[in-house]
Amino acid sequence: MARYTGPKRRLSRREGIPLFTKDEKALERKGAIPPGSHGLRRKKKLSEYGLQLREKQKAKRIFGILERQFSNYFKAASKVRGETGTALLKALEMRLDNIVYKLGFAQSRAGARQLVSHGHITVNGKKVTIPSYNVKNEQVVALSAKLTDNIQVKKVLESSTTLPEWLTRKATVGKVLRTPGREEMEQSVNEQLIVEFYSR
Repeated sequence: MARYTGPKRRLSRREGIPLFTKDEKALERKGAIPPGSHGLRRKKKLSEYGLQLREKQKAKRIFGILERQFSNYFKAASKVRGETGTALLKALEMRLDNIVYKLGFAQSRAGARQLVSHGHITVNGKKVTIPSYNVKNEQVVALSAKLTDNIQVKKVLESSTTLPEWLTRKATVGKVLRTPGREEMEQSVNEQLIVEFYSR
């Protein structure tokens, strides 16, 4: 399945939450009404399966992952000791593109994925171009030297919000201090519904 390239705000309206940067105003203006001329008419109570499917789709879109890759993440999480849902979210949170985003190097996960793909990110001093790269505790994630003086990057760094407690950053160099707890992971995702979806 190809990556979605249409209007991003349609996805946010479909899920009823701002999935991307600057989508909050769009939702305030149009509400959580699904896109299309029959959006209001289609807003009906979902079945149990429908709720599970929507939650899986929402998580995929938040982290920018395709169907097969997301399914593989779930299969791997189901083999980990402990709660499968928490293991799934942990794997998603520790993706390099997500770490780059959480460190404030990019305004969105899509932007962070682009930085990684274009070779602008290093892990422990080595260039990594794979957005799904699994970052481990104590690893150092940094912007490449050639982006240090980039005006757009400087603007993003200056406007970045407070970092999660499991990360630290000084200028263009960040570090993963530890694995995040469930309360520090993505709060808009109900992982239990995703587990139920794949357990059908």
